[in-house]
Amino acid sequence: MKSKLVPTFDAAVKDIQDGATIMFGDFGGLGAPQNLIAALHRQGATGLTGISNEHGGTDGRVDVGTLIEAGRISRMVCSITAPTHPSRVTPFVRLYNSGCLEAELVPQGTLAERIRAGGAGIGGFFTPTAAGTEIAREKETREIGGRKYVLELPLRADYAFIRAWQSDAYGNLRFRLAQRNFNPIMAMAARVTLVEVENPVLPAGALDPDDIHVPGVYVDRVVEIPPDKLYI
Repeated sequence: MKSKLVPTFDAAVKDIQDGATIMFGDFGGLGAPQNLIAALHRQGATGLTGISNEHGGTDGRVDVGTLIEAGRISRMVCSITAPTHPSRVTPFVRLYNSGCLEAELVPQGTLAERIRAGGAGIGGFFTPTAAGTEIAREKETREIGGRKYVLELPLRADYAFIRAWQSDAYGNLRFRLAQRNFNPIMAMAARVTLVEVENPVLPAGALDPDDIHVPGVYVDRVVEIPPDKLYI
């Protein structure tokens, strides 16, 4: 097995083409792959479809909202579409209301399960979440045990941008705290998985197999975050 290490973030994202679908690991601003996002912003790919738990904020932090505000993302699939405070109009809300951005709202648990299904090769699943609502319109429904269920299809992506706490040279990953919400399942659901890692990359075999959260078989590129680029 060869090393997955890539020298720079710019090198990691250089081949991402216009129109790609990208999953962005994030959970309330925690575990966001900010260095990879900043590199993609410099790289210039446009017409992207983003899949993320949320759509970014207005506080100047580097996140998926940075790409939305720059007009690089044309469609978002996310579980949160409204700002936490009505007075804070995010780039997502502004562009969506003006018709410049498409969006698909997916309940958070359903979003996670659709991504997990994409990584596990599952063709779809039935869930009672959103049954009888606008979200379920035009989707297949079925009554199971006297309760209505909605058929949801898997989500997959061309690329996944992931942030991990530790990695070895082969891309075996460990996550910390909220990083484990969306990062692990997204790493498994993409054709190419890019990882920014907070700590110095370890030699192969340094991680106990019982402590590995995502095996390196799902990882393609690993970039070590320099101390001066450790976005929080």
